[in-house]
Parts: sequence; C-alpha cells; structure tokens
Amino acid sequence: MQEIIIKAENRTRTGRHSRALRKEGKVPGIYYIHGEDNIPFAVTGKSLQPLIYTTESHIISLEFGDGGTKKCILREVQFDPVTEKPIHVDLLGLRENEEITLEIPVVITGGTPVGVKEGGVLQQSIRALKISCLPKNIPNHIEVNAEELKINDFIHVSDIKIADVTILANEEDTILGVIPPTVEKEVVPEPGAEGEAEEPEVIAKGKKPEEGEEEGAPEAKAEAGKTPTPPAKEERKK
Repeated sequence: MQEIIIKAENRTRTGRHSRALRKEGKVPGIYYIHGEDNIPFAVTGKSLQPLIYTTESHIISLEFGDGGTKKCILREVQFDPVTEKPIHVDLLGLRENEEITLEIPVVITGGTPVGVKEGGVLQQSIRALKISCLPKNIPNHIEVNAEELKINDFIHVSDIKIADVTILANEEDTILGVIPPTVEKEVVPEPGAEGEAEEPEVIAKGKKPEEGEEEGAPEAKAEAGKTPTPPAKEERKK
C-alpha cells in the first residue's frame, strides 16, 4: 500500500479555536488508537486532498513538529454542508502486529463487458468491501475484472480472493453484474383516446316523434305550446 507523509501541528486548544484554524485554511483532527491518549492536531486542507479525492486507500505517516511520527489510516472526514470542504478528520493509529478492520474501494477493470456490448447494462451493487488484515497487507483497492461478463452474469463476494486478507462480507452478496436492458411495453391507446373526445349522447326529454313526422323548429315548438287565442266575435247586424 502506498504511504503518504502529512505534516501536522499539535493542538493545545480545541472547541471554538477550531473555527480560527479553518479560517487559516487548516483542518482540525484527532489521532486515536486503543490504549493511548488521543492526540488533537491540525493539518492543511491541501495535504488531505490525496486522501479524500481518490479511490485508493493509503497508509498515512503523520509527522509532528517535535519529530514524532504516527502511522495511521483515514477513518472519517466531516464536510461543510455548504462549501463541501473538509472541516474535521479522524485518523486511526496502526500497530504492525495487530490486524485492522477497514473498508477498501472496489475498482472495475477490463474495459467494457461483453454483455454491455450486446445491449445489457452494467450494475454495481457494492462499491467498497470491509476487510481485516495486518497493516502491511492493506490493498490500495480491490480489483474486479468485468470484461468477460455476459448478460445475466454476476460477480459475488465469494469470487474475490486476496492473499492474507479476510473479506468481512456475506459471500452471496453481488458486487456487480450485467442485467438485461429494460424494455418498455408499448401502450395501446383505447378507442376514442386519440384525437378529440367523443361528445356524449344527449337524450331529449318528452315524446319521441313518430316515424315520418318531423320535429318542428324551436320556434314552432314554442308556438305550439301556447294557448290558442279565440277568434274575435263578429259584430251583430243591426
């Protein structure tokens, strides 16, 4: 595993003073290991970039101004929710003869899988695997070759073998595979669904006209409904 050297300064004050450090472009942090006291420190934000923005794992050689050096790994980074810059870092100490548990990123190799060329879709379900090993055996990453995968072929945890490393995951879990393409069903429109909506049938009230009888115009119907006016009486002859 690649080793990165980071210069650090001891922090004698914590709490509110962390804000002042961040304004200076520094990131406060804690180094810890079981059986020893925690060590508060500060490093430059720039020095953390090779550890944060990468898919590789690294061993860190944390060098203090008094000449002391601590071997450790990156355990956790806290980011500002607005600027997304690191605001705090936790480093876990290492001992050469003690195994450590950590997550290692999974890297896909081999180029475009056969199944993808045939129209399938590469689906990665696991992007990091938890392992246990001695510090000297920590891998930079875990390579998974997907070149020969056809449609409906999958790689499981049980397929990964790394010397002197124990993978702490369910052997049946799927890491990645090539799945068939999604085929959308053709929607068959229902009658009357396309174009203008059909007008609903209007059922008229009243008596239905007999065959051969024409319905009168609206004006004629209105006249037919009036009470007939009696004829004027003729004047009596004198």
